[in-house]
Amino acid sequence: MTKQWRANARVVGRIGGHEDEERSAAVSVVLAHGYGASQAVWDKLVPSLSLNHNLLLFDWNFTSTGAGAGDEAAADEVYTFGRFADELIAVMEESGVGDSGAVVVAHSMSAMAACIAAAKRPDLFAHIVLVCASPRYINSEVEGYVGGFEEKAIHAMLGAMESDFPAWVESFVPNAAGDASAVQHLLKSFLAMDPGVALNLAKMIFLGDQREVLDGVRTPCTIVQVKADFAAPPAVAEYMHHRIAATKAAVEIIDSVGHFPQLVAPEKLLDILDGVLRLREAAVEHDDAGAVEIDGGIDVAI
Repeated sequence: MTKQWRANARVVGRIGGHEDEERSAAVSVVLAHGYGASQAVWDKLVPSLSLNHNLLLFDWNFTSTGAGAGDEAAADEVYTFGRFADELIAVMEESGVGDSGAVVVAHSMSAMAACIAAAKRPDLFAHIVLVCASPRYINSEVEGYVGGFEEKAIHAMLGAMESDFPAWVESFVPNAAGDASAVQHLLKSFLAMDPGVALNLAKMIFLGDQREVLDGVRTPCTIVQVKADFAAPPAVAEYMHHRIAATKAAVEIIDSVGHFPQLVAPEKLLDILDGVLRLREAAVEHDDAGAVEIDGGIDVAI
């Protein structure tokens, strides 16, 4: 039996009693966390989103509470975006949140998994919100692509992870957080990862190239990037916007810092999600999900 790469799935929101009928008609939201985090990274968004929506939260298996926690074999896993996509599809099917098409909010590495999953099962995905996403982290001067890192720097980072993972976390997390308020939360979740698992996963993320995946995206998308994100600069959002041409993807640039807006700028991210959910609700109300189009313009400084 194939081991699952996710755990602790739960649906919160309009659950139980006389609200069951309303719940079945409500727009469902899937919150998929990224590298070094867990579902707790969404805690500042859950109270607001769960007032009117069903939320599916879960942990990937590299977290301290995930399916791979304490499992030495997990360090030998060969991680692929395609497998994460299959796991996302499975957890959506099992929970039932994708039955009428869900709004999937995918952070960092989960964004590319969501794009692959949506191409495989478009019926489950009504809208994808790609938060701090990047299909390719390594710059390519020949192609004119700006990913944010030189290949030499990526290999140096992987070497630092392999030689002294805790020391690497201590140096990496403050840059990823961008704001002191998020540092302790992220230090705890990063250090909870098995070093071997963290390294294998980092190789998948930082050495991979998922740019061709964007060509297959047909689900409406909103690309959310942070203005001062060292890991995924706004140039990546512009690239994705042009490459996901079929869906007229919208781009929202949050005027903030770091790679984790759900921790540092939750109100700004909630404003964007509220707009996306209103569009989806309008489409459901008119019983025609294709009746509402996303503006293809770029909105800067939310």
